[in-house]
Amino acid sequence: MDFMDIVRTRCSVRKYTDEPVADDALTLILEAGRLAPTGANYQPQRLVVIRSKDGLERLRKGANVYGAPLAILVCADHDDVWRRRFDGKTLTDIDTSIVTTHMMLEATELGLGTLWVCAFDPEVVRREFDLPAHLEPISILAVGHAHPKAGDVRPRTTRKPLEETVWYERYQERGAE
Repeated sequence: MDFMDIVRTRCSVRKYTDEPVADDALTLILEAGRLAPTGANYQPQRLVVIRSKDGLERLRKGANVYGAPLAILVCADHDDVWRRRFDGKTLTDIDTSIVTTHMMLEATELGLGTLWVCAFDPEVVRREFDLPAHLEPISILAVGHAHPKAGDVRPRTTRKPLEETVWYERYQERGAE
């Protein structure tokens, strides 16, 4: 599968089979995240792999992963991140998003379904997985074999055309010429 096929194929999966994700597939997914670029190569991502029955039950207290047999809790280490010198902005959200995207696309290339979960209770997740204060839970990547009737709730046909999201040389409100 070439890159554009992966991008066109990937969809948000909200129903999974019970089949576990193979260890070698998990390793490739985690490796894709490890190789992701981060600000000044600080690599502030801290990944908690959750796939035991107990771990998934604890996760369900604060998040819905729609029955996925594997979830990767993506956290950012606020003590180990690049800061922009002009305003002190940290790249925690940006870096972890790049890492999550790499893992999500690798999972797609492997024929697995994923769901990027941001709707979760961070305090419950923090407590259930013993996260120290300097680690912030940013997102959860649910991974598994998509159920044949999973479907994508936001099909690609709803994508805006480039003309609605891209400007060249400078931003200008449409119709304000």
